[in-house]
Amino acid sequence: MSEQPSSNDLVGRGAREGARLFRDWFQELTQAGERGEPAAYVFVMGSMSELLRTFGIHTVFPEVNSLQTAVRRVAHEYLAEAEDYGYSPDICGYVKADVAMQLKGGQHPMGRIPRPTLAVFTNGCNTYIKWAEIWERMYHVPIFTLDVPGTRTPGRPTWPPDADFEDDRRYVEKQIRELITLCEQVTGRKFDIDKLRESMHHTNVMSAGLQRALEMNRSVPAVFNSLTDGTVFLGVNNCFRGTPEGSAYFQDLVEELEYKSAHRLGTTKNEDYRLLLVGVPCYPIFRRFGEMFSQWGGNFVISTYLWFAGGGASLGFQYDLRRPLESLAEGVLISVRHSMDAMFSQEQMLVDMVQPFHVDGLVFHAIKSCRTTSTGLADSRRWVMERADLPSLYIESDMMDKRVVSEAQLRNRIDAFFEGLATRKHAQAAANPHPAATGQHAGTPGN
Repeated sequence: MSEQPSSNDLVGRGAREGARLFRDWFQELTQAGERGEPAAYVFVMGSMSELLRTFGIHTVFPEVNSLQTAVRRVAHEYLAEAEDYGYSPDICGYVKADVAMQLKGGQHPMGRIPRPTLAVFTNGCNTYIKWAEIWERMYHVPIFTLDVPGTRTPGRPTWPPDADFEDDRRYVEKQIRELITLCEQVTGRKFDIDKLRESMHHTNVMSAGLQRALEMNRSVPAVFNSLTDGTVFLGVNNCFRGTPEGSAYFQDLVEELEYKSAHRLGTTKNEDYRLLLVGVPCYPIFRRFGEMFSQWGGNFVISTYLWFAGGGASLGFQYDLRRPLESLAEGVLISVRHSMDAMFSQEQMLVDMVQPFHVDGLVFHAIKSCRTTSTGLADSRRWVMERADLPSLYIESDMMDKRVVSEAQLRNRIDAFFEGLATRKHAQAAANPHPAATGQHAGTPGN
């Protein structure tokens, strides 16, 4: 009979295993390039990983590669090289870092990224299409655009068996079948639907695990930090989507978080303020950015980044393995649509998260490099504040370029925000000296 893991083995396992998997993933990409194996450049929104894996095609995520250069504090070198090559300082930092990496022959701080055999992308982000055209010009490889219909009316997406939804699903399925033909031509391999089912099964396990993890952060104290820990979860979710390693990781993660929830083990020493992050993290000073909040006892219990950067996996959608192609189309449609909604019409989602996650304040983080996620955040903040009686903070920095990140300015704004939160908390405590009696912040372990 196997022994149950101890608390020392469990707590922190997700972070440790996530780091190990990332090292393995970059090493595998390095070896794939050396062996001349096919690689597809894909994006987090609609990566089609399950399908590509059936053809033995490695998936390369340029967004992940680029943000890793910022986390490892070398992004400025890549950005400068791309700008010297002719790219404007005003365009997406992810794109520029990737272009420079291509110019460097795939050189990356964690390995060497292989050249693409093809590129597969959706319309989930307006930058994707122009980005893929760069690879097409550089490498003369086929590029495939998967056009995924979005929500026509904000806040009112269609669902099966609605006729409009079924029309959209069939439209996506037809494109998937065209992608299968392209993959057969590129690799010389025939499509194996049983391999697709196997990969989709692993994704089902991963999606259920991620959804469960997000739900458990309703516990007080929260069992993970959506800014720091959540970024690790998203990385594994994207890069190991549809793999045995990915499904094993999320099963282990749920075990860890359920243990923490049951024993009321928080992710911070003192969780005084539960926060909701709207936007993308500040990767050039990633650790210090998080510490600016945690030193005040602030913990990000949920974020919109976990919704859109996970390609909609936060919904926990489950593929129907009895009808794999039809269900794959349905899953792509629902998840990519959700990702787009989480960027462009997330206001009601934010309001709906306040009560179940016991949110004390909202942080809206606009970044220079990404107009897609940042344009309209000030208006979103105003709309949410009219419907939720909560303090909010609006700050600006960048996800890649440290030249436009003012650490001192960020710290001043964040400190003032927490001083206001403290004043509000003291006033509420004076007005309600027995919060437990009314259930205020009386969180329970996740169910």
